[in-house]
Amino acid sequence: MSVAQAGLFRARWTEQIHDEWTRNLAAKRPDIADKLTHTRNQMNEAVLDCLITGYEPLINCLDLPDEDDRHVLAAAIVGRASVIVNYNLKDFPPEILKPFGIHAEHPDQFISYLFDLAPPMVAAQVKTLRTRLKNPPVTVDELLERYLQAGLPETASDLATMKDLL
Repeated sequence: MSVAQAGLFRARWTEQIHDEWTRNLAAKRPDIADKLTHTRNQMNEAVLDCLITGYEPLINCLDLPDEDDRHVLAAAIVGRASVIVNYNLKDFPPEILKPFGIHAEHPDQFISYLFDLAPPMVAAQVKTLRTRLKNPPVTVDELLERYLQAGLPETASDLATMKDLL
């Protein structure tokens, strides 16, 4: 979110995407389920023009390996996105996305690309994120470990090169 606010990319999503991630996270972490609506609202407030609407008519016209992901592609088309950032790349085959001028990237690849564009800016945003974590505070090494646990090894490696700025 901080990197989007800093202007390195334009973050976009839909209420349906929000529904999906909050439902999935609440199932894995029932201890934080009551906080997810607040987080969702903060995300919408933090990023200007983030919500994509009017994509619904396209959903049934699209074909993806997982029908339940068609809304993501429909939103990307309507929102004129060039990339879908998703852990499940197999759900967004290049041959289906290419005619729309869209490609899918794993979050690790996407963040690493942003890091390559502006290492100090990304490091500064990560530092801001880390310093907001106060209960309990998180060390740089703990944060890098969290990135590793989240399946972001390249991101953790990139950030480790600027450890003194985090």
